[in-house]
Amino acid sequence: MMRALCVALLIAGAVATAASLVAGQAWLETTLPGGLPAGNALAALVFCLLAGAGLLASRARTWARAWGWCAFAAALAWLPLSIAMAGNPALNFQGARGEAWLLLSLGVLAMSGVSLAWAVLAAIGTYLRASRDRTVRGRG
Repeated sequence: MMRALCVALLIAGAVATAASLVAGQAWLETTLPGGLPAGNALAALVFCLLAGAGLLASRARTWARAWGWCAFAAALAWLPLSIAMAGNPALNFQGARGEAWLLLSLGVLAMSGVSLAWAVLAAIGTYLRASRDRTVRGRG
C-alpha cells in the first residue's frame, strides 16, 4: 500500500512539474548556479520522477524492473547528455544537434512511459491471476 502511494506521489509530481513547464512561466528562465535555467532542471526532474515511478511500481527480479532501471539511468543521464550535446547549460542547439537532442528526449520519455505502463500492466495481471486463483479455489 505504501509503495502504491509513493508511485502515485511520483506520478503527481511529474504531472505537476510538466504542467509548470507547459504553462511557460517566466521564472522558468531563472538561472541556477552554474548557468542552468530552472526550466531545464525541471524537465530533467519530470523524466526522473516518471522513470522512478515505473521503477518503484515494478516487482523485483522481473524484466519490468530491469527496464525500469535502464529508464531511470537514461533519465538521470538526460541533462548531462543534453548539456554536452548543446555545449551550454541553456540547451541552445545549432544544426542537426537539435534534432538529435529531440530524439534523445523523446527516447527517454518513451522509456520512462513504457517502464511505468509495463509495471502497471504487470501489477494488473498479477492481481487478476490472484483473483482468478482465489475464485477457482473457492469453488473447488
